[in-house]
Amino acid sequence: MKGNVRRIAFCGVFTALAMVFSYIESLIPIPVPIYGIKLGIANIAILAVIYAIGWKEAVIVNFLRILWTAILFGNMNSFLFSAAGGALSLLVMIACYKSRKFSILGVSIAGGAAHNIGQVAMAVWLMDSTAIIYYLPILLAAGVFTGAIIGIAGGLTVKHIKASI
Repeated sequence: MKGNVRRIAFCGVFTALAMVFSYIESLIPIPVPIYGIKLGIANIAILAVIYAIGWKEAVIVNFLRILWTAILFGNMNSFLFSAAGGALSLLVMIACYKSRKFSILGVSIAGGAAHNIGQVAMAVWLMDSTAIIYYLPILLAAGVFTGAIIGIAGGLTVKHIKASI
């Protein structure tokens, strides 16, 4: 029982943390003149859950973060784009994690790239146009770069969490 309570509390704290990170990120202007590029700092919390608790809990935390962030700070479009990117990103990160062939840095980079693929796929579907696909190489490069930054931060976070558990 005590272990389950700790897991639930951990997931609650990291859901809230991911939501706060998402909100803070929406307030940070990215000094790049390309729409849609973001750091993805909420993924620090998602990586921490994957590595410290488990991937099943990460699915729940990610879903709750996307849902509640859209309800509180966004709209239906922000939900659709975040859900598409977040779901594909999480699936790829889980696959990389479970393969045991990637470090946390590699898992994060793969997740960053997959997030952009998911969002472009949603844009193609919503806009009923494939023209947006030409934007994908720029977003993938940004996803790899930001994924590396988040992977480093996530690795440090996991290291400190495991030391305190």
